[in-house]
Amino acid sequence: MTPTPATPLPSLRSMTGFGRSEVGGRTLTLSAEVRSVNHRHLDIAVRLPRALAAFEPDVRRLVQSRLERGRVEVSVQLAPAPGASSQTVRVDQALAAEYVARGRELGGALGVTGDVTLAWLLERPGVVRLDEIDASGQEAAWPILADAVAKALDELVARRAAEGEALAAELGALRADLQAHVEVVAARMPAAVARYQERLRERIRALLGGATVEEGRVLTEVAIWAEKTDVQEELTRLRAHLEQLALVLERGGPAGRSLDFLMQELNREVNTIASKADDLDVSQAALAAKGVVEKMREQVQNLE
Repeated sequence: MTPTPATPLPSLRSMTGFGRSEVGGRTLTLSAEVRSVNHRHLDIAVRLPRALAAFEPDVRRLVQSRLERGRVEVSVQLAPAPGASSQTVRVDQALAAEYVARGRELGGALGVTGDVTLAWLLERPGVVRLDEIDASGQEAAWPILADAVAKALDELVARRAAEGEALAAELGALRADLQAHVEVVAARMPAAVARYQERLRERIRALLGGATVEEGRVLTEVAIWAEKTDVQEELTRLRAHLEQLALVLERGGPAGRSLDFLMQELNREVNTIASKADDLDVSQAALAAKGVVEKMREQVQNLE
C-alpha cells in the first residue's frame, strides 16, 4: 500500500507585500492593487469606483478569506475594454421634437422666416448627453472584479510568503545564538560560585590580617549568595521556550501572535538572569542573550 504523501506545512508569512492584476471583460477592464503593512489585527480599507461600490462587502470577505493580520489596502480602477469607449452618447428625441415644434411656433408668431437646423438642434441643452458606462449594469461585473482582486491577492500572498521564509531563517539563526548564550550561562554558574567563594576568603583574610579563616562562615555566606543568584529555574524555562520556538518555526502558518508571546517570555527570563547575575562572565552572557531576544522581537513584529 502506497503511503499518502505528507501535506507540506505552510510557511511563515510576513505582513508586508504588494500585488497587482488586470482582468478584462467584454466592455470593461479592471485593475486591482493590494498592499499590506504591519498591524496587530486585520484592518481592511477598500477603494472602489462608484459603479462598483455595492461590491465592497464582497471584496472584504475575499480578503478575510486569504489573510489573518495586517493593514490591507485594496484599490480598484475601472476602464473600458480595448476598443470600447468609457462613455456612451444618449439622444433625447422627445426633447428634440419639442425644440423643433416650439422653434417653428415662435418663428410663425414673430414672422421670422427659416426652419430649424440640425446644427442648432444639437446645441440645445439636454438633447445630446454623454453617460459613463455603468459597470453595475454590465454582465458578470462581480466575477470580473473577484478575479482581479483574487489574482492581486495571489501575488501579495506569494510575496508575503517569500519574505516570511527569509524571516524564519533569520529567527532560526537567532534562536541558535540565544541557545548558545543560555548554555554559556549554565556552564559558568558553578565557576561563578567558586570565584565568589575565593574572593570572600581573600576579603576575610585581609580583614583579619592573615589569621585563619573560619571555613564554616565562608561556606554559609557562599550558600546564601548562591541561593540569591541561582538561575536554574530561569534556565529551565528558557530551554522550554526555545524548544517551543523551534516547533512554531517548523509548523509555520500564521504564527505572529504565538511568537510575540514567546518573545515576551524569553525576555522576562533573560532579564531575571541579568538582574540576579553577580558575576562578570554571567552578566556578559546574559546581556548578550538580551540583545539577541531584542533582535528576534523586532523580526517577529513583521510576521502574520
